[in-house]
Amino acid sequence: MAKGMIRYWAAAKDAAGVAEEPFEAVTLAELMTNVTLGRDELARVVRRSSFLVDGDPVGRRAHESIVFADGVTVEVLPPFAGG
Repeated sequence: MAKGMIRYWAAAKDAAGVAEEPFEAVTLAELMTNVTLGRDELARVVRRSSFLVDGDPVGRRAHESIVFADGVTVEVLPPFAGG
């Protein structure tokens, strides 16, 4: 089980009610399950979001395949309007 920090941006930050929070999880899939439990609005935003893990985009990779190391930073990036 890795320990890390999750950072929320824009609508994800509003839905989470915090800018960042510590977590313990093995994979990105497990982390998303844990942080959205009982947080319906955050779950809705997360479904449309993209993710950075230590600055690297996750892209279309399966969240189960993203395994964390200790000290990882995960950023939740909801879709942004404009260009």
